[in-house]
Amino acid sequence: MTKIVTAEQAVADIRPGQTITSVGVIGWFTPDAILQAIRERFDRTQEPRDLTFYFPCGTGDAVGIRGMDHVAVEGLMKRIVSGSYINPVNPVTGRRPALMSLVQENRIEAYTWPIGASMQWLREVARRSPGYLTHIGIGTFIDPDQTGGRLTSKATEDLVRKITFEGRPMLFYPAWNLDVGIIRATTSDDLGNLSFEDDPMLSSALALAMAVKACGGTVIAQVKRIVERGSRAAINVRIPAALVDRIVVVPEQMMVTDIQLDPAYLGIENRPLDQLKTVPFSPAKIIARRASQEVRKHELSIFGFGASSDIPLVMAEDGRLNETTVDDYSFTTEHGSYGGVVMNGWQFSCNINPRAVIDGVSQFDLIDGGLCRFAALAFAQFDASGTVNVSRFGTVNPGAGGFTDIAQSAQRLVFTGTFTTGGLKIDCTPEHGLRIVQEGRSRKFVEQAEHVTYRLRDGVARGQSALLVTERAVFSVTPDGLILEEIAPGIDLRRDILAQMDFTPVEIRDPLPLMDADLFKP
Repeated sequence: MTKIVTAEQAVADIRPGQTITSVGVIGWFTPDAILQAIRERFDRTQEPRDLTFYFPCGTGDAVGIRGMDHVAVEGLMKRIVSGSYINPVNPVTGRRPALMSLVQENRIEAYTWPIGASMQWLREVARRSPGYLTHIGIGTFIDPDQTGGRLTSKATEDLVRKITFEGRPMLFYPAWNLDVGIIRATTSDDLGNLSFEDDPMLSSALALAMAVKACGGTVIAQVKRIVERGSRAAINVRIPAALVDRIVVVPEQMMVTDIQLDPAYLGIENRPLDQLKTVPFSPAKIIARRASQEVRKHELSIFGFGASSDIPLVMAEDGRLNETTVDDYSFTTEHGSYGGVVMNGWQFSCNINPRAVIDGVSQFDLIDGGLCRFAALAFAQFDASGTVNVSRFGTVNPGAGGFTDIAQSAQRLVFTGTFTTGGLKIDCTPEHGLRIVQEGRSRKFVEQAEHVTYRLRDGVARGQSALLVTERAVFSVTPDGLILEEIAPGIDLRRDILAQMDFTPVEIRDPLPLMDADLFKP
């Protein structure tokens, strides 16, 4: 009996109440056709109902590659557990993803986990251990003393427990059953041996397949093409047929949002760095330029989503990163691409001109082990107690992604973000420096953060160093609070900085240095 089936056939026997898990990283690596087939079956038959969905990372962009938004419908989805959530505005409709409505309107049980835990938990399920034990996340949103990762009041189960192990507080994620796993690859033979020639990441595909099979479940693989048995070197087959039950062929599957296939992401075609896209002049570009001054050669450096992912592109645009120097820098993201240049926007997660790629579970082993000594991460809120929030604020619930693992484990940290948000407008001239034309509607330096993604002051107390870089000021972080280290030329200290904060820095350098004027040149 052949394993090759249609997407409709692949999902035909998913039963009500089952738990479905899928790979995917934004638009990368998303088995979109299979997730769509689940939704289409539900629309036709109102079955299957009350499913639990487990996404180790935010899956799909909710626009062209809808991913988890396909299955974001009440009745079909009862519960979701995800390492991150996708929340873009659709450029055509102007709407937020359907999944965000379900969360914000408390219509499903929604949980968010750090991506490190969501990936490493799969390994524990695969080896039938009681669960995943870690110190990462103590005191943050995932700690049961905070929210235990709950995003809605319907989410009442304790999926994470706080225990004491050898006198140390730890977080324990109990194992539970996975019924159906959906993975993606480039190529399969008729047996189901999978390789990844056109995919620049491996994510959690292997761990997910092993976990589902250990639970006695079904693994469905979406691939681009079928090849003859024995036509590939066995060393290039990363998932064996014993872990794959069904194969769905989707010849037109995208590499990522807006890109059908780009060999430069695979490391088999070198993209000249002077041909990379440029970052438009904006507050984010000023921030990326200043943050890039903290990047060192020969230090494994990891970059997060948002303004921090602009840093390598700005370095290339300004000539610091070129064909001669590129291999003096070691750049990565939480998804396992090494070398070359980290990309931003929808293309964040993979690197142009990479030198190596490892799987996502191994990448978080490396991150949690502290091997990424330098990290540049975005921030949405910073509060008077030294807490950083990126995971939940206002009506946005993006989750932490890899932030908590990265922030807790790196030695040198730079947090990037505009001073205020929501309508901020600036102007720069050589004569007057930076001028705030319109202040943002929302403050980011707040008395108390809405969500605890990382307690930075605790990290600084145990030896981490940290800077907060904005378009108008640079702060260092101490156990006692913020020190204002630099100010942009043209900025008024009281009007543009102190009056826009809900708390006061513990110190202002005197004399107060100006940020480099070159940062503000268009």
